[in-house]
Amino acid sequence: MSGKIYLVATPIGNLEDITFRAINTLKQVDIIVAEDTRHTLQLLNHFEISKPLISYHRHNENVKTNELINLVNEGKNIAIVTDAGTPGISDPGEEIVKEAIKNKVDIIPIPGACALINSLIVSGISTKEFSFFGFLPLNKKNRKEVLEKIKKENKTVILYEAPHKLKNTLQDILEKVGDINACLVRELTKIHEEKIHGKISDLISISNEPKGEFVIILDLNKTLVEENETDFNNMTLEEHYKFYETKGLEKKEIIKQIAKDRKVTKNEIYQAFLEE
Repeated sequence: MSGKIYLVATPIGNLEDITFRAINTLKQVDIIVAEDTRHTLQLLNHFEISKPLISYHRHNENVKTNELINLVNEGKNIAIVTDAGTPGISDPGEEIVKEAIKNKVDIIPIPGACALINSLIVSGISTKEFSFFGFLPLNKKNRKEVLEKIKKENKTVILYEAPHKLKNTLQDILEKVGDINACLVRELTKIHEEKIHGKISDLISISNEPKGEFVIILDLNKTLVEENETDFNNMTLEEHYKFYETKGLEKKEIIKQIAKDRKVTKNEIYQAFLEE
């Protein structure tokens, strides 16, 4: 009989972030798979948990994934944890989940702390719709492409960033996306937890010597004032299409947005263009 894989959320700062279920799961599994075994060992020692540890991170995922699946197929129950928060969210875990599904292994999430969600709800920026981009790519070309994609968003955007890269990232956002409203959340659930609100240009000036891990919440939501400034119903379909085309949207995105603006289905818009 094969074992199970548990994706266990761990504290993102305060050790009390952990749930009773997470503690019990870590006590019951056969093996704990950790991003940094030294870091996880401190957590386990705090809760008096003693289990075999296996290192599993970005640089050995390809090698270790099959090894872990074999252990599960042998009947071992394993828990996947990261240094902080929920496995698989900008942290190791995604690859083993894909492989587990292929092997028909049961995967069980143990919910808990997640920096992006908790930062969003304290940011004061719309929670209705949001996109999560994780860490921006380091490669200049890929980074530019992602920033251009972010610029086209009409919703809240969430990013992660390390302190030593924060200023450059804010500068790139200012240049490629604009001087928009944003919120920086740092050291979440720790002693020096802080939320900083302002325009990107304001946030750059206070990020000379940043400390702690950061979540960046960008406000790209169109306001009611902005929506009312454009009377789409008095536009022809061609004018409406060009309006979004000049903003850099692709055809599929434009059709979807026109349908939303005019409160009709996408098929009706497609049909209208075909009939012209």
